[in-house]
Amino acid sequence: MKRWLGVLSAALFAGGALAQTYPDRPVRIINTFPAGGSGDAVIRVVFEKVSAALGQPFVQETRTGAGGSIGTEVVAKAAPDGYTLVLGTASTFGTNSATMAKLPYDAVRDFTPVVMIATTPYLLLVNPSVPARTAREFADYAKANPGKLNYGSFGNGSSNQLAYELFKQVAGIEVVHVPYKGGAPLITALLGGEIQSSMDVYATANAHIRSGKFRLLGVASAKRFSLLPDTPTLAEQGYPVEGGTFFAILGPAKMPRNAVDTLNREVNRALQMPDVRQRLTALGTEIAGGTPEELGQVVAREVQKWSQVVKDRNLKFE
Repeated sequence: MKRWLGVLSAALFAGGALAQTYPDRPVRIINTFPAGGSGDAVIRVVFEKVSAALGQPFVQETRTGAGGSIGTEVVAKAAPDGYTLVLGTASTFGTNSATMAKLPYDAVRDFTPVVMIATTPYLLLVNPSVPARTAREFADYAKANPGKLNYGSFGNGSSNQLAYELFKQVAGIEVVHVPYKGGAPLITALLGGEIQSSMDVYATANAHIRSGKFRLLGVASAKRFSLLPDTPTLAEQGYPVEGGTFFAILGPAKMPRNAVDTLNREVNRALQMPDVRQRLTALGTEIAGGTPEELGQVVAREVQKWSQVVKDRNLKFE
């Protein structure tokens, strides 16, 4: 009997030791948007530090298509062992749930939240031909010119379309939506006056704001954006609108807790390093961090909020 107890104890100890060795082989991170973009940079900046700390490669794999849902589905269906992760965004873990009728995953049920890395809010922008310097002045101008103003988005069902629709709802205005095929043609349209307004992120818009080619009216965030501390939020101007994007790490549902805790600890540690903070700030983002539970709450709120906006605005998507 004592012999069997000894064998069992040894086996349990070995199992416990194995559980503590995560990761013991390379980990892949699915990036659902094209290589060379902000997501690519975020993964490289953070996970070169995590890799050094844990002694295993974190290999980025690009899986694009269908608004990020193709790559995200890969992770939802992967083995929940901590060796397949996804870089989640406000599209893949927020607006897609509201705009895609046949989304092949459930953003809440099918994933294990690990950690929020960084966030960046949308900026409310207008072409300088619009006689408005604040969000309230723009709302008043739109009310005086119903149906005569256009706003652009990254495409039908995109996150900045939904954010702008929320602004229209709380401001009580009607501005015509013009969808474009991505950020570059949207910027060109606003520069040329083809549209009068849009929402975009700091990294894309800041150079044009500084040159005077765009006028910045407000920030769609709960608190002032650290990179534009003198610019009031839309909420401060009477329009409680929060919208933007984020970069977060999630894995398949039912990931081992030791893997979640290890990744969360090391990413949070990396986010405190001065060179990481500097490089993420240069991408136009604010460093986030935090617990897995906090990320889970963000995802649940995003899904609920944008689903409600689509319903309230009676938005239709093909």
